[in-house]
Amino acid sequence: MGIKTRLTLMNFLQFFIWGSWLISLGGYMGRELHFEGGEIGSIFATMGIASLVMPGIVGIIADKWVNAERLYGICHIIGGACLLYASTTQEYHHIYLAMLLNMLAYMPTLSLANTVSYNALERYKCDLIKDFPPIRVWGTIGFICAMWVVDLSGFKHSSAQLYIGAASALLLGVYAFTLPACPPAQTEGKSLASSFGLEALVLFKKKRMAIFFLFSMLLGAALQITNTYGDLFLSSFASIPEYADSFGVKHSVILLSISQISETLFILAIPFFLRHFGIKQVMLISMFAWVFRFGLFGLGDPGSGLWMLILSMIVYGMAFDFFNISGSLFVEQESASSIRAAAQGLFFMMTNGLGAIIGGYASGAVVDAFSTYSEGMLVAREWTTIWLIFAAYALVIGVVFAVVFKGENKRQTKI
Repeated sequence: MGIKTRLTLMNFLQFFIWGSWLISLGGYMGRELHFEGGEIGSIFATMGIASLVMPGIVGIIADKWVNAERLYGICHIIGGACLLYASTTQEYHHIYLAMLLNMLAYMPTLSLANTVSYNALERYKCDLIKDFPPIRVWGTIGFICAMWVVDLSGFKHSSAQLYIGAASALLLGVYAFTLPACPPAQTEGKSLASSFGLEALVLFKKKRMAIFFLFSMLLGAALQITNTYGDLFLSSFASIPEYADSFGVKHSVILLSISQISETLFILAIPFFLRHFGIKQVMLISMFAWVFRFGLFGLGDPGSGLWMLILSMIVYGMAFDFFNISGSLFVEQESASSIRAAAQGLFFMMTNGLGAIIGGYASGAVVDAFSTYSEGMLVAREWTTIWLIFAAYALVIGVVFAVVFKGENKRQTKI
């Protein structure tokens, strides 16, 4: 088996693991375990906690002591064991702990996967720019395939989805030990601060960058909301006879997978938009796309309003990609070469770390504020109001960003 095929399999499994539960777990916890919105949100906030601390710690270990491919395998084996434990319990505190430990193990594998891939491609004299993107795209395909497997197997509202994730993680963990060796780089001058991206804090001295990072955190709070509650929302229509047998209810996870398909397509549009509109306009397009993403959820339904839900899925690609990738390119442009890696780490921490934590707990509070419970059981939930509140939040962010983010660099991104 060639190295490109081996790395393709690695990337496929890397995101297959995540896709097996990320979109459907909220529905399972809400419908079958009867968790409240705040409890579901707090469990998804574990991604933010892990994103703050683990990539830096694991990066130090890989730099100094342990081969990256071995550390990658160990992380997946630990993560698989945590998912396996989560599948055996229905207690909130136990599931929270299991998912927290799983995220602490999984999140650093996102960067380790790139490290292992780059090392192997260089070792086999491949062209990174030419050969890596076609390999990485199989990660997104793996994520989508996992969603379809969980949906079509009927596991989307059961703990079986966690078994699928656990088995995939354990398989990848063992497989990782067969990949080409990626020994520690033994970087002497790399400080603890640089490992956590703290050297880039100097960027906050620049008003424009401080504003950018603040809004990155605020928008980062919106990134996982539909992943957290999307399936739970669509499944709620099962109690309405008119919608009970509709495609959007019976195959809600497949419907949600259109978002990931859209994401792969909008990546290709980023160069065009950056060249013609510039970074500020592209970021604004992303922010207002989130308004439509949430608003269409609030107004749509699996019946006559199905087109709104489908349009919301399509808009997601623009909302997610234009923010994450364009924001990363902006940070790359505005940072000195000596702190670019740290600056990217800081951008990741603001969006997927602090932003995800805020979003998890705040969205849970909003969902519970418009939910009625009786003896621990859900009686009613005002989904339209909930989604429109999220849309209003994104709208306010977009309007304020348009006003306060001044002095855009005229130098266009060359791609």
